[in-house]
Amino acid sequence: MNIIRTQKVLEGFCTAAASQAFLCADTEFIHEKTFFARLCLIQAATPETEVIIDPLQTGLDLVPFLELLSNPGVVKVMHAARQDMGIFYQINGKVPAPLFDTQVAAMALGYGPSTGYATLVKGRLKRDLDKNARLTDWAHRPLSREQLSYALGDVTHLRDMYPDMRAELENRGRLQWVMEEMGPMLDPKLYENVPERAWEGLRLRSSKRPYLAALKAAAAWRERRAIEKDVPRRHILGDDALHVIATQQPRDLSTLAKARGVPDGLKRSRAAGQLVQDIRAALENIDGYAPEVPAHRQMPPNLGPLVEMLRTLLRLRTEYQDIAPLMVASARDIEQIAAFGDEADVPALRGWRREVFGEDALALLKGQIAMRLENGEVVAERISS
Repeated sequence: MNIIRTQKVLEGFCTAAASQAFLCADTEFIHEKTFFARLCLIQAATPETEVIIDPLQTGLDLVPFLELLSNPGVVKVMHAARQDMGIFYQINGKVPAPLFDTQVAAMALGYGPSTGYATLVKGRLKRDLDKNARLTDWAHRPLSREQLSYALGDVTHLRDMYPDMRAELENRGRLQWVMEEMGPMLDPKLYENVPERAWEGLRLRSSKRPYLAALKAAAAWRERRAIEKDVPRRHILGDDALHVIATQQPRDLSTLAKARGVPDGLKRSRAAGQLVQDIRAALENIDGYAPEVPAHRQMPPNLGPLVEMLRTLLRLRTEYQDIAPLMVASARDIEQIAAFGDEADVPALRGWRREVFGEDALALLKGQIAMRLENGEVVAERISS
C-alpha cells in the first residue's frame, strides 16, 4: 500500500499521473463541528497505480496534486462528486476538470437515482464492500491497515468500473448526455460561500418584500458569522429562527429579544447588535436589497389525472430506454408540462431529454398518444393521423 508522506514521492506520482488518460479521486474528511470540511485523506488511482496522500503530514505541499486536478488532459473520475469537488475548490480555488461522475453515468445506464457506491460496485463488478471502517475518525493517526484499505477501495473499484462504463455510454450514444450533466458541476459558483446568496438555500415561507429583505440579511449575517468562527450554520442560528426573524423583522435588540427560537446567548451577545443593524439597513432599502423571486405561475386546477398519465409515460419511455426516470424529468418538470405544455421552461423539454420523453409528453397533451392495457401492462402508442 503506497502512502505518500513526502514531497518527492508526491511530485513523482503527479508527474507520472499527468501522462495518464484518467485519474480516480476521492477524499475522507470530517465536517461535523466546523463550517469548512477538514481534509484528512486523499485517495487517487491511475490506470497503473494507486496511492493514499496524507494531507495532515507536516510539510507536505499539495500543490502538485492540485495542479494535476486542473490538468485538462486527464479526466477526473469521482462518484457523487459534489462534496469532493467542494473540498478541492475550498483549498485550491479551482474546480477539478474535466470531470466524469460515475453516479450520473449510472443513471444514464439505467441504475436508479443517486445510486450508492457500494450498489454500483456490486452491480458492475460483483464485489461486496466491507463497510466496517465507514465511521472512522479520519483525523486520527495512525490509521489502521483495514481503514486505509477501505479508503483506497473508493478509487480502485472506481478505476475498474470507469473504462467499461464510458465504453458502454459511447456504444449507446449517451456519453454526451453525461458530459452535459457535468457542466453545472464545473461551475465554481456551486461551491462558493457568498453570504449575500445564503438565502438561496432556504425554503421561502413568504413572497412579501420586507420578509425577503430581512431573510436575506439574516442569512447573510449567519453565513459570515459561521465562516468567521468556522462552525456549522446551525451552531449560530437554526433555519426556523431565521424565518422567525424574517417574519418579525426586528429593528432593535428589544424586539429581537422577544423572537422565539433565537438562542438567549445570541440575544445577549455583541453579535446581536450587528444582526439587527443589518436587518434595519435591509428594511430601509427593500427595493434595492430584497431578492427577486420569480412570480409563481398559477397552476390550473384538476391536474392530478394528467400528471399521473405523464408519470406513467415517463416510466414507460425510460424503461424502454433503460435510463433512470429522474435523469430525464423531475416531479416539477412533470407538473409544469401538465400545466403549461410547450411553454413550460423545464429541462425535460430541452436537448436529449426532449427526444427521450419531451416530444411524447407534448403529444400526449395533444391527444396524439393513447394509453391502453395489453396483457395487463400499460402501453402508450402514437395515434395514426
